[in-house]
Amino acid sequence: MPNNFAKAYLEENKGVFEGISEYVYGHPETRFEEYSCAEFLATECEKAGFHVERNAGNMETAFVATFGSAYPVIGFLGEFDALSGLGQVPNKTSFEPTELDVGHGCGHNLLGAGAFAAACAAKKYLEEHKLPGTVKFFGCPGEEGGSGKTFMVRAGVFAGVDAALTWHPSPGNSIMSLTSLANYQIYFRFKGLSSHAANSPHLGRSALDAVELMNVGVNYLREHIIQEARIHYAITNTGGNSPNVVQANAEVLYLIRAPKVQQVDEIYRRVCKIAEGAALMTETELSIEFDKACSNYIPNRSLEKVLYESFLEAGIEKPAVEESEFAQKIWSSLSEGEKESYLEILKGFGYKGDGKEFEGKYLAETISPYEPSDEIFAGSTDVSDVSWVVPTAQLTASTSALGTPLHTWQMTTQGISSYAHKGMLRAAEAMALTAIKLLTDKVVLDSVKHEFNEFRKANPYTCPIPEDVKPSTLK
Repeated sequence: MPNNFAKAYLEENKGVFEGISEYVYGHPETRFEEYSCAEFLATECEKAGFHVERNAGNMETAFVATFGSAYPVIGFLGEFDALSGLGQVPNKTSFEPTELDVGHGCGHNLLGAGAFAAACAAKKYLEEHKLPGTVKFFGCPGEEGGSGKTFMVRAGVFAGVDAALTWHPSPGNSIMSLTSLANYQIYFRFKGLSSHAANSPHLGRSALDAVELMNVGVNYLREHIIQEARIHYAITNTGGNSPNVVQANAEVLYLIRAPKVQQVDEIYRRVCKIAEGAALMTETELSIEFDKACSNYIPNRSLEKVLYESFLEAGIEKPAVEESEFAQKIWSSLSEGEKESYLEILKGFGYKGDGKEFEGKYLAETISPYEPSDEIFAGSTDVSDVSWVVPTAQLTASTSALGTPLHTWQMTTQGISSYAHKGMLRAAEAMALTAIKLLTDKVVLDSVKHEFNEFRKANPYTCPIPEDVKPSTLK
């Protein structure tokens, strides 16, 4: 039985995959600079018998690992980038930052290792049963603020793939069935004239004033955009540390989100006009640099149903006493607001329910029922662009205590715990079982592809990143 095969294979090799997770965790690297982790994972793929193509899509830290050459082609999406500002000593119940303030506060060490484990299990099944088919593992860099997969889609890296599977760590277990927000990320840079702020301020033209005026203008815009839209910004260059100098250079980075790319684009053009107005008011020069973008996620309900059935077959084990005790301490470290919002975090990952099954518990011990809906997840992912060109499905498996928000030290500290690795292997088993079904049952795969093809007939895809924009590290 495929279920027994996948479970037995992952149990036999769990030390390998846990070791991969721990390596990536211990070498946290930010977007498009994952040189150590990308090479480590690519080498592990080669050790496992995959043929590896590095520099996928002309990105140094992207790669594609392939086993087989026949139809159908099933892909697994793996991530491995970390986040700045989230360095944390693992397995601690209080904030203990690391000297290198970079950490896996979104669990991508688990995500990449789990997707690779699933690919290996599916590959092994094909080998042992001498079946036709191809398994691909995609090493995808720069998900955090870089939209690496969108660049890969633009370069045609996913051409010929019949279905794609991935997952994400979280506090819950469910199918990630919600659509997401599309986004643009853009740098706005202002150049003025420096001068003595007291002796000759009239001779200076403040770029920092322009940034501040732009931000004020955008804050007024918020009232006049659709409710679902989000506009975030970070001042990435204030012009220096001397208040007695008129700042000649300043920069602000904007992230604009909305349910559809067209809506993002409309808001972006209005934000550009505000920036131009700020430059006029301050007599500064404005330059605009488009950094990255991604589309909204397109769920494939037929594939989600197969993934859900596989998730149930994989099952979920009861946590160990020490895991529950550790989770309780993590829960105690959360703010009251975070505790009150724990269900909202789960619902963002597709959870359906009122939370009654969590009463008196600190870890999720059930798999949420699969109930597709048209709700929008108030976040973004570059998996979205893959979903526009390949039928795609995602799940989430519990790797952290209930209430743990992503992008926090609490998420980082739980990243290589025994419970996190159990969740990683649970996700791997569900994805491997799904892949085996797609590889061995033409009727199932045809249903998935039919739904996808019908959607695409009515919805052509255009990559939201302009052709002249290249992947870049955070400046």
